[in-house]
Amino acid sequence: MINITNEDNMELMSRYEDNHFDLAIVDPPYGIGASKMDMGKGKKWGRKEWDNKIPNDNYFSELFRVSKNQIIWGGNYFNLPLTSGWLFWDKERGKDVSFADGELAWASCSNVLRKISCRYDGFIGADPDCRIHPTQKPIKLYEKILMSYAKEGDKILDTHLGSGSIAIACHNLKYDLTACEIDKEYFESAMKRLQEHTAQLRIL
Repeated sequence: MINITNEDNMELMSRYEDNHFDLAIVDPPYGIGASKMDMGKGKKWGRKEWDNKIPNDNYFSELFRVSKNQIIWGGNYFNLPLTSGWLFWDKERGKDVSFADGELAWASCSNVLRKISCRYDGFIGADPDCRIHPTQKPIKLYEKILMSYAKEGDKILDTHLGSGSIAIACHNLKYDLTACEIDKEYFESAMKRLQEHTAQLRIL
């Protein structure tokens, strides 16, 4: 079951008891101004300022309360407990690009650093105009994470849905997902993307 709402994540988490979710996979704002970056070919992302500040301590307290394990993208930007468990996403980019070779995620469900390779620009076409969110991640990346860190029957939480890639991955692999997105425009775009994907699968 995929349950997605357009609301503040603190309101969503307040409705659940301790340890309700088996695994939270979240991609909060890093506080690096990603919404204002040039994401390739001169693509600008408007005046949205969602990435100006990182989540506060109350957010992380609630996240740790409602979930047994967590994978937190951009964990290197946050004040999180020390851990030897990290996930490194190798974007398999060429050497002629200025973007980073990968991204880090803080992972409570591992005690070593693991690498997951997944090409960055092959998930929705190389043209950045196809993307609906500046920090959109590949569906295949989330599928690989779920296959590596989740088990059958796990309940998954995402507090920053963004483009909805994780929702499509959970649908494909039959995981229950509860997620929210506070920005109405991103929420509607993600829901449209998910609906188009599920409709296409029904036709096939």
